[in-house]
Amino acid sequence: MANISSRKSNCYIKMLASEIGKRVMKASRNREQRWYNPHMAAASSAIAERISLVDFVIEVRDARIPLSSECQLLTNHSDSSRRIIVMNKMDLANRLQLKDWIKYFKQRGFVSYAINSHNKDNVKEFLNFLQGQVRGLKNIDHSGCTITMMMVGIPNVGKSALAKSLHHIGRISAAEKGKLKHAKVTPHPGETKDISSLKIGSHPNIYVLDTPGVLPPQIFDAEVCFKLALTGTFRDGLIGERELAQYFLAILNLSDEYKKWAKLSAREKEKSFTDNKAECLRDKQLDTEGKKEHLTDHTQSENGSHCLSCRIS
Repeated sequence: MANISSRKSNCYIKMLASEIGKRVMKASRNREQRWYNPHMAAASSAIAERISLVDFVIEVRDARIPLSSECQLLTNHSDSSRRIIVMNKMDLANRLQLKDWIKYFKQRGFVSYAINSHNKDNVKEFLNFLQGQVRGLKNIDHSGCTITMMMVGIPNVGKSALAKSLHHIGRISAAEKGKLKHAKVTPHPGETKDISSLKIGSHPNIYVLDTPGVLPPQIFDAEVCFKLALTGTFRDGLIGERELAQYFLAILNLSDEYKKWAKLSAREKEKSFTDNKAECLRDKQLDTEGKKEHLTDHTQSENGSHCLSCRIS
């Protein structure tokens, strides 16, 4: 019975995933709904023009979907030796799987790093890592040169949050004074409109370019589409919040983590039921003992009164 139920659930998930994927692909062909607007097209061109001019390209991906969140703009650009794949939001991903992904990218000639852009210690370690990559560059004057890194990725993977954190920690580490720049950070895709420069290190000077999130005009893989939809790459209204919620809950119910908590919850309920039952039995026993005590006292009182009556008479 359990296997039949599991198969039905898997079929239901595949059906929802296929429906979401089709909706995303359909939206990409609709002029009113599609994400690839003139602004994204201009951003894509501006990024492509700068790739050959920067020292490093930091491609930010979502740690939960490292393959599906690849920036297609970099497919035909960027030397792998200058491209660093950063898997952001590691706090939301499986740590063991992240280690496997780092090995996977290393086997393909890419340097990769997992990070949580909201963790200061994690960002500081990543900044040290970047400075190490800079020191590894040949034929440059490390004392007087300026290194430029461009942050690239699809919408809502946390590029601006990471750039802001690097800027703040880099300025503090270098004991630099002056007003800090603030990259606009929101949980909604498509909020970064322009390319901005933020200083993250000194000696040598290191600047990071925060860029708008970009996507290809169309995505033809339904599986990639629904993964991107579920992790917030598109506006929820593009697919439908109800469908996204249904799909998310269906996956959650089949996950090992949910099964672990479900078992724990069942044990807690069983323990609570046993404790309540024992408490009820104790209350009933105390109530019975109370009635017996009351009855004994009453009897003694009557006997006492009877003896007193006898003595008086």
